[in-house]
Amino acid sequence: MQWQDVLADKSLRDLPYKIELNERGNIEMSPASFLHSLLEGEIATLLRTQLGGRVFTELAIQTGKGVRVPDVAWGSNHFVEQHIKEICASAAPEICIEIISPSNSMIEMSEKIALFLESGAIEVWLVDEQGNISFFNAGGQLQESSFNIEMGKLI
Repeated sequence: MQWQDVLADKSLRDLPYKIELNERGNIEMSPASFLHSLLEGEIATLLRTQLGGRVFTELAIQTGKGVRVPDVAWGSNHFVEQHIKEICASAAPEICIEIISPSNSMIEMSEKIALFLESGAIEVWLVDEQGNISFFNAGGQLQESSFNIEMGKLI
């Protein structure tokens, strides 16, 4: 299955799940809780108001292992200009953010960090359900983001 097939499938349109496509063309889904959605909204608002650029929720990104979809992402206006006509972003924007759900394993999160960085992200952030944020770049875990942003308390 290709990403355009997922988009065209009417049976998948109203599912309350995030959909991704793995390297074998199989659909993977993960449900989002109330808290998950709340964190997405808070993070998106902070990114947009402090960094400008564009904020994405559930942006489809082609990676080395299929289409992955971060919960929230931030891209510069330059990134948007480069990818706006694509069905699925052929590269990751500057920041990709995953909110860790109880169903996520750290192995899965480590793989997503690597995939987003390999696809062009400058940073990947992991946010737990208490609102704590861990920042990563190609060199590993960071003490804080290199982007000039004050996240404060999310919850």
